[in-house]
Amino acid sequence: MKLGHYFKDFHIDLLFSLIVILAILDFVYKAPHLGIEFVGGTEIPVQLEHPVNPDVMTQLINTLQQRLTTFGLKQVTVEGIGNSEVLIEIPSVSQSDIESTISLIESQGVFQGIVGGREALNESSIVAASIGSTQSQVGNEVVWNVTFLLTPQGSARFSKVVFGQANKPLYMFLNRPNNAVVALNSSIFSSESLNGINASVVFSAISQATELNNSQIPVIFYNSSNINQSISMLSSYRKTYNELIIAKNAPIRLISAAKALNYSIKLETLQNITPSFMPTSSGYVINYWPAIGLLSAPILSPSITNGTTSISSMGYQISGFAPSNLSLSQKMAYAQNESNLLVSILKGGALPVPVVVSPPSPIPPTLGTQVEKVSIMALVAAVVTVSIAISLRYKRLFLVFPIIFTTLAEL
Repeated sequence: MKLGHYFKDFHIDLLFSLIVILAILDFVYKAPHLGIEFVGGTEIPVQLEHPVNPDVMTQLINTLQQRLTTFGLKQVTVEGIGNSEVLIEIPSVSQSDIESTISLIESQGVFQGIVGGREALNESSIVAASIGSTQSQVGNEVVWNVTFLLTPQGSARFSKVVFGQANKPLYMFLNRPNNAVVALNSSIFSSESLNGINASVVFSAISQATELNNSQIPVIFYNSSNINQSISMLSSYRKTYNELIIAKNAPIRLISAAKALNYSIKLETLQNITPSFMPTSSGYVINYWPAIGLLSAPILSPSITNGTTSISSMGYQISGFAPSNLSLSQKMAYAQNESNLLVSILKGGALPVPVVVSPPSPIPPTLGTQVEKVSIMALVAAVVTVSIAISLRYKRLFLVFPIIFTTLAEL
């Protein structure tokens, strides 16, 4: 019998069709999903601010593991090294994945809701299982929202703090700086985003947004003609504060002076460091200022500021907008990433100790390469051995060929 006759058999044609379909599905869905051993990955060393005991190290590892898996990263390993270092490995070399992972690690995860300069909410007020996120398109803008419910204790505290604060903003912060000075270019007063708001209104809104427990985050306004004065103010603040939050395009002279004063410099994009103002019935408030961790500032309705303790069935939300200069698909991706980031941080909780992320390094897939070579050699050897055994047993090509082919198809 000729080999060509096999392909006239319905069963053989069906077998070939199934093989082709499976091959297409593998290609489309990128199966199988290979791990670090085969595709490589990234190693991220994390230094702790100070040595910790085993209990704190365990808490830190669990928090980071929870954050990273909640964010959607798979096959992540978090391992403690001694008492002052953690090593994190992710099966990805994508720059966006690496940057998102570092953002998750660096965030201390301290959530605060502030009303009238007093803390009304914190992460212990939130029911972790209730945290969720949504993204929606409003006209040409894309909005992200993170929603949550409060515990009974959190609701009681919230009701007490917001009593009599109707129509006032609830400033929602993530990682509000406690030891930093902010430097703003005074050109923001001529920014189109201010829509003609005068300087006194800007100062008042900034004062309200930065207040906590009868003190404010210091803000310095600089321009090309007052650099010396700004440096002098930095010098006076240095006794109390050790970090400077400033735009990446700020004058080199001002940044150099801050470094000389031993400030830790946190460079921000122009978009992040410029506060966003929102009109309300009682004036303008800052509703978004990422440089200081201000993510949202919803206005309190009179119904929840009368002192009544109740847990809202509607819950609460933190919201934000995707940058307007992105395309619609980019805005949706940005909103998805931002909301996922916040959800993972809130669910993971605050880190028990400050950390510093060292530069990441690639993990080559050397082990996978060796396994792959050995596997291929073993496969070839098995096929050759089986083929020889079948040939010796049956000694007829029209029987040998379909048996070998079936074996390979099953593999």
